[in-house]
Amino acid sequence: MSNPSNGFECHWQASRLLLASYLLALFLALAALFLVDIPLWASALGALCCLLHGGWVLPRQVLLAHPRAFTGLRRDEDGWQLYSRANGWQAVQLRPDSLALPLLVVLRFRLVGEWRVRGLCIPRDALSREQHRRLRVRLKFSRRRWAAAE
Repeated sequence: MSNPSNGFECHWQASRLLLASYLLALFLALAALFLVDIPLWASALGALCCLLHGGWVLPRQVLLAHPRAFTGLRRDEDGWQLYSRANGWQAVQLRPDSLALPLLVVLRFRLVGEWRVRGLCIPRDALSREQHRRLRVRLKFSRRRWAAAE
């Protein structure tokens, strides 16, 4: 029986598919706010919230331009780790509700020392085809993938 390698690392880039999907959803939300029969002040407040959300999410999770945006994942003897330019490699605990599909990977995780669960969407065009396949396989079949980071 072979001894599987414990090491894995991948780095992704901004996705055009994710950007187009987010902008379409934002446009539809704004259109719905002004088409529904509610007071103008409520539509304006809703539009402001949508635009503030876009200003927060676009650089951090879609365009990956913010220094705290996660752009890499690795597995080594210390467990799973995510990479950001601001903090380098940080230990994480992957959650069982993570999803590995052919078109995208939804990575649910908790940073060590934090109680809240975060999520990342890694579409197929953010990585090379081979790297995306390796990530999906690693997430589906890795031993102790849900174990808490040490």
